[in-house]
Amino acid sequence: MADKQVALSVESKGNNSDEEEFTWTEEEEKALVRRLDLLVMPLLILGFFFLQLDRGNIGNALTDFFLQDVGITQNQFNVGQQLLSLGIVLLEIPSNLVLYRVGPTLWIGSQILAWGLVATFQAFQKGLGPFLVTRLLLGFCESGFIPAGLFTITRWYKRDETSKRFAWYFLGNMTAGACSGIIAYGILHMRGVKGLAGWQWLFIIEGVLTIAAGFVFISLFPKNPANPVTIFGYRYFSERESQILQRRVTLDDPTKAEPRRTLTNWKLLPHILLTICGLAPASVFMSYAPSLVVSFGFDRLQANAMTSIGAWILLVTNITWGTVSDRIGARGPMVTLGLLLLWGAALGNRLLIESTDRNLRFAFITLSIAFSANWHPTNGSWMALNASTAGERSLTMAVLIMAANTAGIVGSQIFQQADRPLYRTGWTVIVSLVSFALVASVVANAQYYFLNKRRRGTGSVTAATGEEETEERR
Repeated sequence: MADKQVALSVESKGNNSDEEEFTWTEEEEKALVRRLDLLVMPLLILGFFFLQLDRGNIGNALTDFFLQDVGITQNQFNVGQQLLSLGIVLLEIPSNLVLYRVGPTLWIGSQILAWGLVATFQAFQKGLGPFLVTRLLLGFCESGFIPAGLFTITRWYKRDETSKRFAWYFLGNMTAGACSGIIAYGILHMRGVKGLAGWQWLFIIEGVLTIAAGFVFISLFPKNPANPVTIFGYRYFSERESQILQRRVTLDDPTKAEPRRTLTNWKLLPHILLTICGLAPASVFMSYAPSLVVSFGFDRLQANAMTSIGAWILLVTNITWGTVSDRIGARGPMVTLGLLLLWGAALGNRLLIESTDRNLRFAFITLSIAFSANWHPTNGSWMALNASTAGERSLTMAVLIMAANTAGIVGSQIFQQADRPLYRTGWTVIVSLVSFALVASVVANAQYYFLNKRRRGTGSVTAATGEEETEERR
């Protein structure tokens, strides 16, 4: 049986008035997509892995007397975490605008090198001032990386391929969360080696590895589908393959940049609200999960390894949500389901704050981590699919990650020193935030349902072209 052919009419180079048919087979396209999955995705995942490792390892450092060694209080630590998220939010959109002009190879690679240097030298901080400055600098250097990766994926893949790739991309983040506790368990035993604390070795070793990852990214990542070569001139795809890569995406989404639409798109509001409220607890777990497990009665170093269990489960739920969303063609219901499961786990933690059963409390912390963010990449894909243009999609991804880091600002203050060790108020706030996120996700689903119902009923057309408007993606 002959392979299905995909065709695009293009101008003949020999005569502008003539047209020739550029065709490729479905099998040919599938083979190229498989090569993309082995080339583009691993490098983006690698960068995300080290971003999360360098951002989240401070939670492990807390179990090695970090506060006492640096000379800060828990509430001052919370302020530092807020500054990290604030630094990301402030430069998120400017960073993505630079990406749009410079390209991912140099811009993303340079960011990895920059935060790798900051992450390494934070090992030598002492006192409140250096701590706050270091966290802010780390945020500045990391700003733009996540939406840059998401936008880059949309330039290489078609719209119905993005949910799964977004989920793969966030594997870097979640794998780091799964590995960080195990890595920390080993490195923190180095306390006293060369006169350094275990947390200092943690920052140094992981920071140096990040710098190495930055050089790997710059050396290997291709510039773009039209020019798939490395910075050193090595070409990954032939001229014909490059044309297929470009045109399959163009056929799928033949629009040009109109980024101003993003800032006035009211349909993004429920997405932003559910992201802020739904991800705020995740920042709490990133900073305090090992300390919480210690408070249940487990060994302080063992607690780092134990918290990785929930993170490994999160890897599975993340891939499941992305794959199922693409397969059923509905992202919204999966986002709502993920938030519902997170709400149940958060409620369980609140009800068990006075329980003496440490294993049961650990089980609910594990469930909270397992469902803390598996819905987030699917929400990002949902937003990207409803962006009308490439430029709008770029800024939409920046807005999404700004919301995620605003969640970090909110989450950094949920667990207060005066509220420990039970964090009665903190857990109440978490349940309330997730409840609000759950409602926002229902509103987001409803708005697309009614918009599509109205469009199908009225046959509304765009003012600019007179063509039927594209149905909103759910």
